[in-house]
Amino acid sequence: MPSIEILCHSGRSADRRVLLGFAPARQLHAISFPDILDERTGDGYQRRFNSSHSLDFRRYIREEGSTTIPLTFNLRPRDDNAWRLLEAEHRSALLKIDSDSGPVMAQVDCQHRLGHLADLDVELPFMCFVGLTVEEEMAVFTVINRKAKGLNRSLLDFHDARLCEDLANDRPELFIALCLSNDPVSPWCGQLDVGGNRVSGMSRKASLRTLQKAVRRFLQRSSILKQRTPEEAARVVLDFWVAVSIAMRDDWSRPRGSLLAKGVGVYALMEIAADMWRENGAALTKDLMIAQLADLAGEVDWSSEGPLRGLGGESGVAAAASKLREIRSRLTVRQAA
Repeated sequence: MPSIEILCHSGRSADRRVLLGFAPARQLHAISFPDILDERTGDGYQRRFNSSHSLDFRRYIREEGSTTIPLTFNLRPRDDNAWRLLEAEHRSALLKIDSDSGPVMAQVDCQHRLGHLADLDVELPFMCFVGLTVEEEMAVFTVINRKAKGLNRSLLDFHDARLCEDLANDRPELFIALCLSNDPVSPWCGQLDVGGNRVSGMSRKASLRTLQKAVRRFLQRSSILKQRTPEEAARVVLDFWVAVSIAMRDDWSRPRGSLLAKGVGVYALMEIAADMWRENGAALTKDLMIAQLADLAGEVDWSSEGPLRGLGGESGVAAAASKLREIRSRLTVRQAA
């Protein structure tokens, strides 16, 4: 059985066993793979591949004086002897990989550096964890990339959700956002960008991160968790967005031409949802939400050319929420007259 052999140095990185070594880029590319999140199945955990980012590194690494920190991999446990590690003296080790087994090293932190180097012989340093499970590997990836510039924050939130043992109580805003993303009844189902490979045919409205932050506004302003469980709060939020999609159907159905499903609209509407809860409490039903939102719909211009145009940041959200509250107040006076 033909094999690929790489001489390594064996040791530990804090509490984890690792290998340190050097190998040509083309060889590392051939024996490794990225584990991109498939948003349709939930498999994988990494951000979608950015070809431009990878090509930038390809151009750089071929320049005189170029260098890089070690690429990070993981040899996942397998039961088919696709790889073996032969220990020797003085912490040296020989990694033997069955050349017919396909890639065996997961690219924990190097997919963009390695992505377009399949034809290069440039020597690169690497560090490879030995035997991490997928869950342990994902946790390492999250720690490494938590502060990475440009990394999709929704992807890290998605990781947190998969690693958290009691998500509803530990991160209720993320729990509720994921309920909105996953419940087939929710108008947000399949509409949120999580950060992995996009589901084919979906017209995305917002990111998981945006919706999570909006839900946090609702929880803080409504104080609903002082009276209700996270699951009950999730039902209130789900009913509210179902009501939005019905009462404001025209704007909801054209996410590209409307600010309703953009950050400023999502945040402002979650503040209105909190107002409704504070006004009605347990008496707040989906039908009541639809009725009040239908009245509001006829008075709000959500277009990118309307009065909400250009609003952004905390001050923009505050201005948008204030505008919606003024309209609701005016409608209340009009209906009472």
